[in-house]
Amino acid sequence: MERRYREPADGTAPHFDTTVTRLLGIRHPILLAQMTRVSTPALVAAVSEAGGLGVLATATLSADATRQAIREIRRRTDAPFGVGVPLLLPTGRENAEAALAERVPVIVFSLGNGAWLVPRAREYGGRIIATVTTARHAQAAARAGCDAVQVIGNEGAGHGSAVGSLVLLPTIRDAVSIPIIAAGGFGDGRGLVAALALGAGAVAMGTRFATAAESPLHPATLQHVLEKQSEDTLYTDRFDGMDCRVLRTPRSERLERERGGLMTALAASPGLARDLGLPWLGLLARILRHGPEHTLRLARMGAAQRAMQRAIEEGDLERGVQPIGQVQGLVRDAPPAADILRRMMEEAARAAAGIEECMDIGASRTTPLQRSDS
Repeated sequence: MERRYREPADGTAPHFDTTVTRLLGIRHPILLAQMTRVSTPALVAAVSEAGGLGVLATATLSADATRQAIREIRRRTDAPFGVGVPLLLPTGRENAEAALAERVPVIVFSLGNGAWLVPRAREYGGRIIATVTTARHAQAAARAGCDAVQVIGNEGAGHGSAVGSLVLLPTIRDAVSIPIIAAGGFGDGRGLVAALALGAGAVAMGTRFATAAESPLHPATLQHVLEKQSEDTLYTDRFDGMDCRVLRTPRSERLERERGGLMTALAASPGLARDLGLPWLGLLARILRHGPEHTLRLARMGAAQRAMQRAIEEGDLERGVQPIGQVQGLVRDAPPAADILRRMMEEAARAAAGIEECMDIGASRTTPLQRSDS
């Protein structure tokens, strides 16, 4: 087995050299997933400062708020960082334009066609990562010139694939030649080594970093996550209109039983308009302009934002909904982000060494198979 990591002599965490660390100029092959309301400047900067890549979430930010957040990150760290842009949302393009204008090192787009971002980022040396859940979408991203794809398996929080990471990653590895970042089901060093073995060059983590000391997750919701198991989640399209994984709570279980209509979803849109800094009628016009199916999806996403705010900021799990991955079953503490990265890299080095040892032992003891009927 080719040794892909180096044990540093200065006592710092082991260094894994991968296609993604070289592409993004980071020390460790670990990214912060762009979690709405959670991947804030403080958490982004903490992950980047510790050698990973922090990625800012902009789903509830206006373009002005996105610019301010980018500048705050730069006040906190000189390390590379990224900005996540869900293009489906009404302010998606404006936030992407803000990231380009601020010359953000890495832009991670999702829920839309971001091919137009590639030449714009190339002008200043920026990198573009497409978030995908299928091989077809990964191939489209490669044809558009994206630098990498972020692949979200079924285990992950938010809008993951219907397919688990164990199958999805090698499927996409066979479909494209650009670097892959694995998301969904990764929360420790063993998972990192598994992702590398499946063809990824890094992992992106949401749930593990949502419980970091720098995360804004409300203490009551944090405690709930720390106590729950991997099976205490729901994969449903009844939260924001698209398949996603959320924490099993009274509110999410009610949503699973009941499907709200357009009027219910639109009733929650004033809150989204306030978050985005838009007049409510202007937001409503943007939503309705795209037709009934798209309108319903956007309206449900607006209603989902208020439910997420209740869980993340208020600790209200009776009325709130918290996107969470199955990795919550592995998470039992809330250390600083730097400790999470250091611990993961140490675990990964031990896991990789264990694989090498097993392979060496296996090679030395290999004997021809005997026929069962001999």
